[in-house]
Amino acid sequence: MSELNPVYEAIDKEFADKPAATRRQLVAGAAATVGGMGLLAVLPKVAEARHSTDPQTLLNIAATAEVLATIVNTVGPEKVKLDPVTKRNIDAAAREELIHKDVLNSLGGKELTTKIHVPDAVFSSQEALLKTLVAGDQIFVNAYMIGVTTFGNAGNGKFARVASEFMGTEAVHRALALQSLGQLGNDRVFMKYSQVEENRNDAFFNKPGFRRIETAVKYLEAAGFGFGKAGSLPGQMYDYDVVSKRTPNPSDLTARTPV
Repeated sequence: MSELNPVYEAIDKEFADKPAATRRQLVAGAAATVGGMGLLAVLPKVAEARHSTDPQTLLNIAATAEVLATIVNTVGPEKVKLDPVTKRNIDAAAREELIHKDVLNSLGGKELTTKIHVPDAVFSSQEALLKTLVAGDQIFVNAYMIGVTTFGNAGNGKFARVASEFMGTEAVHRALALQSLGQLGNDRVFMKYSQVEENRNDAFFNKPGFRRIETAVKYLEAAGFGFGKAGSLPGQMYDYDVVSKRTPNPSDLTARTPV
């Protein structure tokens, strides 16, 4: 049962404000469910719990993540030889991430830094870039689902809706990257949130999603990225203010503003 430890740990952490006896009951219930109906029956219970995420922190981290995404999607096609379809999709994603950042700024979000350390390995090949995008876009999907929940719980329907619009776009980015890798792009019945990753080709295989926005930063730092400082892997510092000036802007992009 050791492979299920991440699930139990996630339950324990996410219900840290509950009495120890309650947490033990939840973990015991998870074990019983896994033995009977499988993981899917218990994981939604984890996802339904209320969040304690600070809305301003969420906006700031999301804006910072979009700085990173704009840089990677802009620089990637400059450094990596891509097939025409993949290049076109990544060029479009670069502009979409830039627009997302601008919208987050308009909603009060302020990026923590505009300088991002990107590992050299990200730009070492088409496969490496695409796998980075798959993993990164999954982090973004997860993060914006936290946004939907946080703003929804706070009664801020406008911000929740915008977060859902962003999440949908990030899901498309992930699907297209998977397809360019020769894998099934349409591989989710539901967008993955706190559930354990079941895709064996995914960088997060057998690991649960997250329900604290700060975890998004930890995941990215663990992958070698650095925010305003050197990352843990050899790489280069990129300045958004410089890179964004050459971010592609395809003329056929539509729905450029949120509802």
